[in-house]
Amino acid sequence: MKRKKKIRDYFKSLKFRLLLVLLLFGLVPMFVMQFFVIRGYEKRAINVRMVDILSQSKILSDQIAAYGYLEDNSNDVVNKQFEQLSNIYDGRILVIDRTFRIHKDTYDIDSGKIIISEEVVKCIQGEDVTKYDPVNGFIEIAVPVRQTAVDDVIGVMLVSVSTDVTQTHIDYLSQIAFSVLVTAGLVCVVLAIVLASQLAHPFIQLSKSIDEIEAGYGGDELMIHSYSETELICERTNELLARMKVLDDSRQEFVSNVSHELKTPLTSMKVLADSLNMQENAPIELYKEFMQDITNEIDRENKIITDLLSLVKMDKSADSLNIASLNINELLELILKRLRPIAEKQHVELVLESFRPVTAEVDEVKLTLAISNLVENGIKYNSENGWVHVSLNADHQFFYVKVEDNGVGIPQDSLDRIFERFYRVDKSHSKEIGGTGLGLAITRSIVLMHRGAIKAFSTEGEGTIFNVRIPLNYIV
Repeated sequence: MKRKKKIRDYFKSLKFRLLLVLLLFGLVPMFVMQFFVIRGYEKRAINVRMVDILSQSKILSDQIAAYGYLEDNSNDVVNKQFEQLSNIYDGRILVIDRTFRIHKDTYDIDSGKIIISEEVVKCIQGEDVTKYDPVNGFIEIAVPVRQTAVDDVIGVMLVSVSTDVTQTHIDYLSQIAFSVLVTAGLVCVVLAIVLASQLAHPFIQLSKSIDEIEAGYGGDELMIHSYSETELICERTNELLARMKVLDDSRQEFVSNVSHELKTPLTSMKVLADSLNMQENAPIELYKEFMQDITNEIDRENKIITDLLSLVKMDKSADSLNIASLNINELLELILKRLRPIAEKQHVELVLESFRPVTAEVDEVKLTLAISNLVENGIKYNSENGWVHVSLNADHQFFYVKVEDNGVGIPQDSLDRIFERFYRVDKSHSKEIGGTGLGLAITRSIVLMHRGAIKAFSTEGEGTIFNVRIPLNYIV
């Protein structure tokens, strides 16, 4: 099985395909050239022989008419020329009168017999007839014998000539061509193997380098500069590897953050429980206080787990979206109405500004959660007597929600990471402010599920702006 797989993989390999292409481009033209050269030589040789015999035959037919050979075939001059022509071309000559009777046969076989053939009939009608039979290997030429005075056809001179000599030359030429073809084929095979190996080597090296990186003992980057194609593949692969490294680092940091966030409430609860256990006669008030603290830590743990489960569901797919046409103006008014008590407690002013009526296809529950997270963050990270402005606008394709506050702001070095899970700008105050560090990550996931986009702009100490853009019509 392994051997079969190895053979199958070789036939599918780039090296084999390059070898095949090089062989085809090397050998096919030689086969074609051999075929057309030999056919061309054969055609040319036969044509030259036909023209030569035809010209000799016409000269002899004129002498047949001039010497009255059809009345008296004993003329030595004409007979000698028949014999000479027959010997030179290794052929047979027949002289036939208008009654289709054979007056002369240089082979002395059919003299006095009647011959009726298509060539003879056409020739008596005044046509020159040439015919080449490659199967039987002969040329046949029929020339009319004309009476000089009145230009009447009085007979036919039929010449049959063997093409054995020409065929011998063609066979010899074919043998030479075959020898040349075999030699050139061997050279082509060797060159094709060498070239295919050289052309495929960078790609084989690229595959080995990727295997080494995957195994963990290769370099951090692929660097194969043999061809522009391999350079481009290396660049794209290195970009992919860099992204994978970032994702892996992010995953490790996420796991670390999750462990820390889940462990912190458990540690607090254990400390509180141990403190109670160490006191034999602790007052009931202390029990109540510690139990309340334990309850708060349980609630905090539960909120973290709930947010994590929400993120996991959003990561899987957007199939859980319940899309419906919704009045966005009313949705924002409802969100601010729910959050206004929290804002009043912090002495933060909430303002909603709608530039036009907006109706869009969204998931009401998820979009409410996303906008609420942004507004709630604006309230939490604000100063006393601050403000949070929410504005709504739209064009023919998208609607836009802007959440702006004049709170503490976000440092520039943290702005690119605020949508990461569990990332906190100021970890020292995270417990005081509350939250799980997952709010912005959840918001971003919800916006992306709606095929939208979210951007943040901030100046430390002056405030933060979140711009959300979502299509009016949900894109499946």
